[in-house]
Amino acid sequence: MRFLRIFVTTLTLVMIVGFLVLIVFLVTRFPGTAELDLPESITVPNGVKPVAFTQTADWYAVVTEVNEILIFDRETGAHLETILVNVQD
Repeated sequence: MRFLRIFVTTLTLVMIVGFLVLIVFLVTRFPGTAELDLPESITVPNGVKPVAFTQTADWYAVVTEVNEILIFDRETGAHLETILVNVQD
């Protein structure tokens, strides 16, 4: 019975230490989120209905309802590229 009590106590301590190491790892690995400012306005071609938006430090993209991805320059807002997405039903 004494062995079982020591075994359970040791396992509890190992789990607590492991949990603390996991928390420290997550805090140091993800110190904060990069904050990007949203563009003040986005101009898309006439007749295009946007359904999603994403951005990086250099460009942003608008996904349209007709399965196109429009990529724009972040500084100038100029249209850089259009990517057609083939969706198979």
